[in-house]
Order: sequence, then C-alpha cells, then structure tokens
Amino acid sequence: MAAGIRGTRPTGPGPTATPTDTPRPTVIPNPTDTPKPPPASRTARPPLLRELLLVTALFVVYKFGRLFANGHELRAFHNADRIWDAERWAHLPGEGSVQALLMHGEPLVRAANTYYAAVHFPTTIAFLAWLYWRRPEHYVWSRRVLALLTAAALALHLLMPLAPPRMLDATGLVDTARVYGPSVYGATPATDSMANQFAAMPSLHFGWALMVAIGLIVATRARWRWLWLLHPALTLLVIVGTANHYWFDALAAAALLGVALAVVRTPRTGSASPGPLHRAAAARPAEVLR
Repeated sequence: MAAGIRGTRPTGPGPTATPTDTPRPTVIPNPTDTPKPPPASRTARPPLLRELLLVTALFVVYKFGRLFANGHELRAFHNADRIWDAERWAHLPGEGSVQALLMHGEPLVRAANTYYAAVHFPTTIAFLAWLYWRRPEHYVWSRRVLALLTAAALALHLLMPLAPPRMLDATGLVDTARVYGPSVYGATPATDSMANQFAAMPSLHFGWALMVAIGLIVATRARWRWLWLLHPALTLLVIVGTANHYWFDALAAAALLGVALAVVRTPRTGSASPGPLHRAAAARPAEVLR
C-alpha cells in the first residue's frame, strides 16, 4: 500500500508557464549582409546662372589681362634665351626631339596642331559641366583651383613675358601651326589681337589638362580613372612638339597647380564600398555565429 502511494502522481494542473520561459529562436546573421556606411553629405548645386556669369567674368578678366601684358618684345626674347640655356644646363631633352616625332607625316602634325587648337577649352568646359551636374562638391573645388591657377599664371605672364620656342632662332624649331595649320595665332605678335603670344610661361594648356585629370580621378571611383592622366601627357607632347612651349613652361604650370591644390581644401568623398572591418567580418562567418 505504501508502495502504491509512493507511485501515485498528482493529477492536478501544474504551474503555468510564463512567456519568459519560452525559448527564443536563434537568429543566424547572413555573412553577406555587411553594414552600410552612412550616406555622405552632399553639397548643394550652386545656382547655374551665377556660375555661368562667374566663369564668364573670370575668362574675360584673364583674356584682357593677357592682352594688357602683350608687347615687351625685347624682354620676351631675352627671357626666352635664358630659359633655353637653363634647359640645356639642366640636360633636359631638346624640344626638337619631340617635334621630330611629329614630322614623320603631315597628318600627324596637323592632328597635333588641331589638338592644341581645339581640345584645350572644350575639354575644360565639359569637365566643369559634368562636375556641376554629377559632383557639385567637386565642381566648386575644381572651379576654385582653376581660378587660382589661372590668376597665378596671369601674374607670371605680366611679370615674365616669354617668347615661345617657335619664335626663337636658336631652337631651330618649326612653327608647325603656321606651316601646316590650323593655327590659333596671328601672323605676328603685333597684329594678333586675340591672344598674347609672349605668354608662354606657365602653360595653361598643360596646367588645365593636369587639373582635369586630377579632378576626375578624385571625383570618380572607376578603376580606369587613372587613364585620364593620358590627357595631360598627350597635351605635354603636343605643346612641346608644336614648339608652342618649353619644358619649363609645363613644370611651372605643375608647380602652380600644386600650390593651388594645397591651398584649396579637397572635398570629402563618400564611398559605397564596405570598409576593411566590414570585409573582414564578412570573410569570417564562423566568428560572427559565435
């Protein structure tokens, strides 16, 4: 009887289970889901009319400044002799070696002259227009850098008039634009009312081309963006090969651009790619589960 009592189980209801006693489901994170970085702050696009007026005003000031610096023929040729001698002292390759490459065929020379005459302004304008619509923060930065570079170049044009190598008899170079065409300059500096032919240093052809390449490299994330450096490289060969500029003209433009880039703060860019910590977490799913 005692054994029967000991084996009897209570038939009444047991204690009620509380919600806290229910086991929670285990959530296994997906290792491919990486945290997204916060969106980068975007700069408001400047008013278009204001930018058009500003860029136009800067161009007009620069153009009239160059015309004001025209003349000074004796100083320009004296400075040209000094630049030519300095390049030989520095053992730089002669500009004639580059021109010899272009003189292998008339179509190649004409192509170089066309590049010099037709690519400079349209490429820079297209560069600024694209940045304005697609990268406003980089547009403001690039416009400021180009304005500072151009202002410094104008000051140097006023302080140091320089005859280009095509005018210097000591170089033995051919004025390819005048012989083969097309040319953007008048027959003589005295009769040229559109440009200052004694404003060789620095070369804004090269300075602007280099800024276009740097601006696109900074503003974009494509792997092939470094190919934009071909533009200033080709521009350098063209300006030297057509005898419009010395090597020192390009070096001076690069130096002034370096100063402008150091003065104007580069915009911060946001990247949609995961950082190294996020990639490391995605590569170690076992550690995430633990």
